Amino acid sequence: MGTGKLIIGIVLGVAVTGALLGILFAPQKGALTRKKLMEGGGDLFDGLKNTFGEFVESMGDKFSPLKERGEEMYSKGKEKFN
Repeated sequence: MGTGKLIIGIVLGVAVTGALLGILFAPQKGALTRKKLMEGGGDLFDGLKNTFGEFVESMGDKFSPLKERGEEMYSKGKEKFN
């Protein structure tokens, strides 16, 4: 995962946390506060899901050559064994 993506993830996390804290401490009715929390929680979940998906994809890209090399070595070893 690149440094840029890490910084974006941290900034997103801080922003959502700040928004949720603002909602918690705002003087509003409980039902309205719960509704805003649910909306903010959904946004947070979506953001984390996207960030995690990007992280998994970048790890897959980095380890793909290693996987291919391992499969190649396995095939060669199997051929020699047979």
